[in-house]
Amino acid sequence: MAKKEQGFSLSSFIAWITGILVSLAVGSGMINHILTIPLIPNIITAVAGWIVVIGAIISVVLAIFQK
Repeated sequence: MAKKEQGFSLSSFIAWITGILVSLAVGSGMINHILTIPLIPNIITAVAGWIVVIGAIISVVLAIFQK
């Protein structure tokens, strides 16, 4: 069984915030066609960007409700 973490961990929080910010940056770059994937049409890249952004927002909402 996995051990449940007790208390607040600053390093885990910083890693989580960094992940959220990177996800939002990459997702918005894909949506705006700044970041592209070779051989993949732009519309598919934009849809993938929206999926990344929505996933990051859901992660933030779930983290808020979990506390």
